[in-house]
Amino acid sequence: MKILALGAHPDDIEIFMFGAMAAYAAQGAELVFAIATDGAKGGRGEPQSLTRARREEAAVAADLLGATPHFLDFPDGALVADAALIAALKALIGDVKPDLAITHAPNDYHGDHRALSDGVRIAASFTVPVLHADTLGGTGFSPTHYVDISGHFELKAMAIRAHQSQDPERFVDAARTQNAFRAGQCNGPAGSFAEAFRFEPIFPFADIRALLPPAPVIRPVTVSTKTVK
Repeated sequence: MKILALGAHPDDIEIFMFGAMAAYAAQGAELVFAIATDGAKGGRGEPQSLTRARREEAAVAADLLGATPHFLDFPDGALVADAALIAALKALIGDVKPDLAITHAPNDYHGDHRALSDGVRIAASFTVPVLHADTLGGTGFSPTHYVDISGHFELKAMAIRAHQSQDPERFVDAARTQNAFRAGQCNGPAGSFAEAFRFEPIFPFADIRALLPPAPVIRPVTVSTKTVK
C-alpha cells in the first residue's frame, strides 16, 4: 500500500500525522511526504536561509521512516486553492498513485492548512480517498477514525524535534497532550496514545477502514469492585 501525506509546512506531517505514518511503515507501506510551502515565514531570519534549514529538517524527519519529501515550494503564508496549487497536486497524485491521501482538516487553524485541504480535495477527485488529520488542539474536530500510536509516539516526538528551527518542544508537549486525550476517548489505558482522523465519504469512496492501521483496542467499562460502607 502507498500512502501520500501532505502538510502545508515542513513540520506539519510530523505534528499532525507522523504517528499514523509510523504505524503504516511498521506494516510495510510505502510512504510519500509532500510539503506545500517553503516555510520561509516560520521563524526569524533571512527567508532563504530559513527555507533551506527547514527543508533539511524535513528531510531528516522523513528519513526516520524511509520517506523522501517532495517540496512544492509555494510561498509560506499565501497558499490558496487556486489553479496553480490544484495543478501541482493533481500532478503529484498522478505521479505517486497513492491508495490514500492524508492532509489537514478543512477547518484547521492556519489559512495555509485550510487552502491545502481544499486543494487536495479538489485534486483528488475520483482518484484517491482523502483522510483529514486532527486540528490543532482538536478544536472543532469530530473524529471518525483513530489510529493507535502508543508504540510510535517516541518516534513521533523525535521527528518533531528534528525541526530545531521551530522551538519543537512546545509541539512535542502539545502532541503528547492531544494524542493522550484521543487515546482516552477510546478508553485506552494510561500511557497510551492515538491520532484522530475524519473521513467524509465521497463517491466512489464510502468506506476506508481496510486502508487504516489498527485503532486502539476496545476495553470494556467495568463497575467498581470496592465496597462502600
